[in-house]
Amino acid sequence: MDKLPSYYPSNRSHLGSVERPPARRKKLSRIFIFCGAAAAVWLWSASHHTFGPEHSIKVPLHAAETLQKCNMLHVLPGPPPNFAQRTQSDRFVPGTHPTLLKNTSVWTGDSEVYGADVLLDKGMVKFIGHTSEENLADYEDLISVDVGGSWVTPGIVDMHSHIGVSSVPRLNGARDSNSHKGPILPWLRSLDAINTHDDAYILAISGGVTTANVLPGSANAIGSVASSGPNKNHTDQDKGGQAFVIKLRPTEERTPSSMLLEPPYSINDTRVDPSLPPRWKQMKCESFHSRVYSNTRMDNIWAWREAYDTARKIKERQDAYCEKALVGEWNGLGEFPEDLQWEALVDVLRGRVKVHTHCYEAVDLDGFVRLTNEFKFPLAAFHHAHETYLVPGTLKQAYSMFSSILRVMLNTSHADNTPAVALFATNARYKREAYRGSEFAPRILAENGIDIVMKVLIIDDVVPLFRTEIYFQSDHPVLNSRYLLFEAQQAHYYGLDADTALASVTSTPAKVLGLDHRVGYIREGTQDWPDIVMWDSHPLALGATPKQVWIDGIAQIDNPHTSEKPIAFQSPPTTPNFDKEAEAAIKYEGLPPLMPTPAKADTIVFTNVSSVYERSGSNIQEMFNARDSEPGVVVVQNGEIVCYGSRHGCLAPITTSEQIFESFDLQGGSISPGLVSYGSQMGLEEIRGEQSTQDGNVIDPLTGSVPKLLQGNEIMKAVDGLQFAGRDTLLAYRAGVTSAIAPPKSGKFVAGISTAFSTGAAHALQDGAITQDTVALHITIGHLASRSVSTQFAALRHLLLDATSGAPFDRVAKGEIPVVVKTHGADMIASLVKLKKEVEASRNVQLKLTLAGAAEAHLLAKELAEANIGVIVTPSRPFPQTYVMRRILPGPPLTQDTAVTTLLAHGVKVAVGTRDQWGARNTRLDAAWVALESDGRISKAEAIALVSTNVEELLGVAPVNSLSGDYVATVGGSILDFEAQVVGIISSRRHSVEWL
Repeated sequence: MDKLPSYYPSNRSHLGSVERPPARRKKLSRIFIFCGAAAAVWLWSASHHTFGPEHSIKVPLHAAETLQKCNMLHVLPGPPPNFAQRTQSDRFVPGTHPTLLKNTSVWTGDSEVYGADVLLDKGMVKFIGHTSEENLADYEDLISVDVGGSWVTPGIVDMHSHIGVSSVPRLNGARDSNSHKGPILPWLRSLDAINTHDDAYILAISGGVTTANVLPGSANAIGSVASSGPNKNHTDQDKGGQAFVIKLRPTEERTPSSMLLEPPYSINDTRVDPSLPPRWKQMKCESFHSRVYSNTRMDNIWAWREAYDTARKIKERQDAYCEKALVGEWNGLGEFPEDLQWEALVDVLRGRVKVHTHCYEAVDLDGFVRLTNEFKFPLAAFHHAHETYLVPGTLKQAYSMFSSILRVMLNTSHADNTPAVALFATNARYKREAYRGSEFAPRILAENGIDIVMKVLIIDDVVPLFRTEIYFQSDHPVLNSRYLLFEAQQAHYYGLDADTALASVTSTPAKVLGLDHRVGYIREGTQDWPDIVMWDSHPLALGATPKQVWIDGIAQIDNPHTSEKPIAFQSPPTTPNFDKEAEAAIKYEGLPPLMPTPAKADTIVFTNVSSVYERSGSNIQEMFNARDSEPGVVVVQNGEIVCYGSRHGCLAPITTSEQIFESFDLQGGSISPGLVSYGSQMGLEEIRGEQSTQDGNVIDPLTGSVPKLLQGNEIMKAVDGLQFAGRDTLLAYRAGVTSAIAPPKSGKFVAGISTAFSTGAAHALQDGAITQDTVALHITIGHLASRSVSTQFAALRHLLLDATSGAPFDRVAKGEIPVVVKTHGADMIASLVKLKKEVEASRNVQLKLTLAGAAEAHLLAKELAEANIGVIVTPSRPFPQTYVMRRILPGPPLTQDTAVTTLLAHGVKVAVGTRDQWGARNTRLDAAWVALESDGRISKAEAIALVSTNVEELLGVAPVNSLSGDYVATVGGSILDFEAQVVGIISSRRHSVEWL
């Protein structure tokens, strides 16, 4: 049975079972402690009692309890003194069999151990090393698993999550992340809103996430406190309220309380063992411009100062009260001064809460640092923190309550207690505050001493003092926490060292939360650390997937499915050198120039080429591979590939004619067709949160009124609102996405006509900027605000069967252009299949229908193939965001198949899309990941087609000749290899090669 933790000494042997102290003995122990304290108070008061009436002191009945409270005011959080003597975890579930993982490659949280056996028992790591039959003789029902050298790591710790409070599927009855009762609400608790039926729990576990810090939402400047361990752990000023740390496994009790990891002792019982130090609380705050309450930054800072000043006054009254109570001056004292609403902030000022603040820009970071020094409280972490890499010195100026102690102990004038930094790897520019976010922030912070190896100093065996750490957040469900490890993988790709990258999602967040004695490591001994993930490849390899996950020593995935990975994936990937790019990020304050540089020569020779992929109609074929020959060359003239193959065959004509050419060594790299992005608003908006940077939403004739001026011409064209040279657009270009297809921006029924454009163009009048003016007609079928699904189908039927001649819907009904329907639910998809047949029977023409989104399309794969309906799966890795997306096919380790493999197996034409424009740069990785999950059923050429020719075919982009169009040159591997770097674009449209 799962329960709140209780601590007790044990005299049993290290590997033996634990004898729980009888309840009667524990009850008597508490009585003796209370009576002893009461007797001490009576004896003290009696020795100082003067029987003259003018000197009589009346000792209150609550004296013992109050004195204990006063004595504990300055005790800092930490594990109990006997924590290291435990032989059984308080989270141990009786009946759980001991488990031996044999022949593992272990990343322990800060180092590697090869060929080790790991023994789990009683909810703890009992042994790491080489076992013998003698060592295991006392273990009955031992489960032994030979992992064959597979990598094993601590469970992933998500320090910034809204799992459980922003539940999926998203339903109004379970939307509990935000309160709108005011900007300062430190008394709110995420615990009171955690939904135990969130479908995201098992998905997160399947990605190796075992622990999550559940934060309230972002509406408040100060929201609430969360609890995470023997210490009060953090005030997170990113969302408003108190956060609570939970283990994600289902419990026997099926309650939020039973999921808690080291909550405050007072959560379910006001009686607190006076011999135990407090536990960390977690709190969350917002420190930037508030859109919810129309507050400016000045308003927010004043709201904080006023709130902390209120807490300061309560703290000072408590200190003055205890100063008198501790010397027996009880007369006139009354009750202990406290206020339930403000107790969390009072604890912040006492250094007993881990404060986490949601800050983006330098102005916010600087303002909150000033706040910590004005009110003298330590800060655990800055979350989101997009500009921290530009102001590392500011972070180091945050208040440290231990600085004077450390100056003496370390013989230094500076004691570093810099806050940690929580980052996305590449998610930025979604609002103005995040516009200067950089993929190089983690490595830059590391180089400034912000995210390097944790340096721990223990004072009184209670409080760890550490240098600033970098860790990565999911902000679930903003990013699916299942793929939190992908954030660390990307950071490693852009220059963060491997150990720091892995620590950023395991041991570092555990330390920041004050829970590194419970999670974040795999070590033998008296701590818990029973959360372990066994991976199918090195955890920093793209697509690394758990083979099994243990939480509290309990296996979590029934019959896990795995895909065979290449042997090279058992080592961390080699990463490109991004030194110049990182320097430019700082030099230009997050906005370095991104436009490509045209090559100086008309003829370019790429040497040391390992492979060449070529368009072949609507397919991709590998036309050259150096496996069976020496590395090849590719010759380009005026943006056209004119030769590829052997050096002799391609270079002889050039050298004979003495042409001037430029040579580039690809170091085993590759040439492949440019990728195509679809699904985001790339090209139509620069900053999602700033309307002035967007084309804006088009008028929807079904849900809105159409102005008379536009009647008869209600269908808008995206080409008229295109914006070029946006940062996400150019970053995608630099990652091999050379073109994008964008429909007009709309959240309603009819979006309009999409257009295809070059992501590397400077403006619309440049050669090749618009690759196809009119592409497809786009609509959405779903739960719109004011129209039923059946109404939408009636409208679509009318528009297709009774369209005005020459109008866009008439062109669709005649099969001239595709209609792309964004929808997800299987029932809606089934209705579309029927409607297509109806229109085709009436019009006697083949309708070109493509589904986009299509989370549940796999349920109708056979029917879609028979109806000749293609699918653009968006996003490529599914998530049950809404009710009509709940029946996703999640893929390994939960299912053997994915939506893509299922659709392809039935003969459906499939492409892969991108939901967010900032994610377009990862298109090549999305395709590679789909191939890796297919267990060999999708080749590299087919994976490239998923994000290039298949996209174009399904959307109606006219095909180009085999060696025309855009091609991408990569160094260090093919475009699908994580290690590769895009270095050049071969553009026949602009008749040149462009260097990146």
